[in-house]
This record gives sequence, structure tokens and C-alpha cells, in this order.
Amino acid sequence: MENQNPVQNGNILDGNSLAAVNGDGSALIFLGTGCSSAVPNVRCLIQPSDPPCPVCSQSLSIPPDRNPNYRCNTSLLIDYCSVNGVHNYIIIDVGKTFREQVLRWFTFHKIPRIDSIILTHEHADAILGLDDIRAVQPYSPTNNIDPTAIYLTQYAMDSVATKFPYLVQKKLREGQEVRRVAQLDWKIIEEHYEKPFVASGLKFFPLPVMHGEDYLCLGYLFGEKCKVAYISDVSRFPSNTEYVISKNGAGQLDILILDCLYKTGSFNVHLCLPQTLEALKRICPKRALLIGMTHEFDHHKDNEFLREWSEREGIHVQLAHDGLRVPIDL
Repeated sequence: MENQNPVQNGNILDGNSLAAVNGDGSALIFLGTGCSSAVPNVRCLIQPSDPPCPVCSQSLSIPPDRNPNYRCNTSLLIDYCSVNGVHNYIIIDVGKTFREQVLRWFTFHKIPRIDSIILTHEHADAILGLDDIRAVQPYSPTNNIDPTAIYLTQYAMDSVATKFPYLVQKKLREGQEVRRVAQLDWKIIEEHYEKPFVASGLKFFPLPVMHGEDYLCLGYLFGEKCKVAYISDVSRFPSNTEYVISKNGAGQLDILILDCLYKTGSFNVHLCLPQTLEALKRICPKRALLIGMTHEFDHHKDNEFLREWSEREGIHVQLAHDGLRVPIDL
């Protein structure tokens, strides 16, 4: 499985400089890099075309851990190693495929728990794994455990309370039986980059973006030594947000993790490859990793195209893949 070269103080390290950021340091782990319906696309398997979809058809013959075209819902795990050497595990979004991601990548990367959860928005591919959080919490038949902190906007909180009332309920009603459910400590954040919050020791700046013209979603900026922005669901950048993350604005990013739904054309609620590449030229990060891809993307073939684009434009960009671990100095 390919891994990114590590990043320290904004610079890509060679093989002789890994000690400071190797297994004992911080890392970004991509638990999912696919769209809401994930890849393979089920329709391609139960109603195959002639010829069959090359990306989806190979999913049945190549194990997912060796198939970068197998993509779960977008989700990022931040393995944050603080100055005292203690690791905290922060996850952004827990979508419909969360349980599969835990089985596959928590075990592979030896992730023992989740310390904090951050939500970008309240759509199904970001929150429907909330019920499965109990699987990564200590076992208690009476729910007598410390709850996991979860950061979200008030709008998302109102939606989650409707979808998962039993996860939000503070105390049992009279006569109500105890049922084992995920224990979550809900923390409301504001939709503004000037209102940062701290999750498990790491500071995050909310990045409001448009996810369609009638819906505000959040990305996040984090990292002091290396600046990382994670923006999974976006169709347009408000000018203030773009300024905060751009080289000609508040400062150049070391890594931009960015939405990229389809290879051609445009879409009303997500960036597609043409718009994603235009955004990269405006924002000009040192490195970009693309997420949210449909089955239109073939990881190896399209990374060849992106490699040529990177050489031409001077911005290193490639498709991320599920399970990718990027050591980084945060």
C-alpha cells in the first residue's frame, strides 16, 4: 500500500529524515475518500453495463486493502501526538460506512479508540455512523463511561437530535429501560474561522463553505507547524474562507484536502475535477490530496494525469485513497 512522503515544517522529507515523524509522531489517516454512495457503485455490480465499469468490476476481484479504487465515505482520522508524546485520535465525520472503516483501518493502523469527533455537516455520509461509536468506546451495560466529545454546529445538532434522539437524551424518562448506546458529549461550535475550538489538544478553525447555494458546510484548518485544511463538501468558497487558506491571503497551506466528485463537467453541490484544479491554482497549497471521488476516477490512471498537471502548475496534487497514512508534524 502506498503512503505519502511525510511532511515536517511544510517540507517533504526524504527517507533519511523520518525519525521525527515516523510511527511515533502525528499522522493523517484517510479512513474514506469516496462519495456518499461509496465505490464500488452498487448499480454497476447488480446492473452491469456492457462493457462493465472497469473501476467497480475490479472491486470483486481485488482485496480492498490493495485496491485504491475501493472508497468508503469521506472521513479523516488525525493521530495527534502532543509535545509530551501522548497520542489523541480525532476523527472528522462518521458516515454510513464508519463500521467498515473501523474494521479495516483501525485494525490496520492500530487505532485503539476515538478521543474526539468533529462533524462537517449533518448529511447521511457524515453522521450515520454515530450509532456505531459505541463499538470503539469502553463496554458498560449501564452506559457508565466517559462520553466522547463531539463538535458540531447548532444546525447540525438540531438535525442529529431528530435522527438520533437516544444519543442526545440527557436522562431516562420515568420507567424507561437502560439501553446501551454511544455516549457523546455534544459541543456546539460557531460557523466562523475567527471562532476556533480545541479538540483533544489540537486547535481547529472552522471554514464555512457552500455545499450548494442553499447550504453551509464546514471545512477545518488545523496545525501549527504544518497547516492543513480539510474541505470535503464544497461547491463554492466564500471570499473570506478562500483568503484564510490561500497563499496570497493569510498564508500558504502545507496540505489541502479537497472535494472532487466527477472527472468532467460541474455539479451543483460539489466541486468536480475542473473546478477543483482551478481552486488549487487560486489557493496554491504546497500539496493537495483529493477526496470524495465517484467511480469515474481510476486511481492509478488519473494520478498519472495529475502528476503531469502538478509538474506543469507547480502544485503537487494527487488522489488520496482509503487507508493512506501521511506522517506530519502538527
